[in-house]
Amino acid sequence: MTKKNMMPLDPHAVRRAAAEVPDIPFDAEGPVFREPWEAQAFAITLALHERGVFAWKEWAAILGEEIKRAQANGDRDTGETYYRHWLAALERLIAEKGVAPRDTLVRYRNAWDHAAERTPHGKPIELKPEDFKT
Repeated sequence: MTKKNMMPLDPHAVRRAAAEVPDIPFDAEGPVFREPWEAQAFAITLALHERGVFAWKEWAAILGEEIKRAQANGDRDTGETYYRHWLAALERLIAEKGVAPRDTLVRYRNAWDHAAERTPHGKPIELKPEDFKT
């Protein structure tokens, strides 16, 4: 794993997360991400926790459920899909806590997929109004 475009993270928040959430990929410098979106999902999760949207025990339980669900559906649990489960847990908690309705999350996920399809490899993905049309 490599660190790519990692956004700055509060080291105290990262240590608290590491103590409460099992299996976060770490090296000597801190969390390790394969892709920039993984770091962003991690940072969003930290920010929501720091704002009191959920407790770490609640987060860890939901993440564990998402991992078990994926394994039951054939995920071989090689570690490569860890942040996909992280993102599923994040979306689930955001919807359950009323931060954003599930249909809004689906709309943005579809828009992101559409924008990613038209974006050349290595270029930043930018959402445009036409990405939200179905």
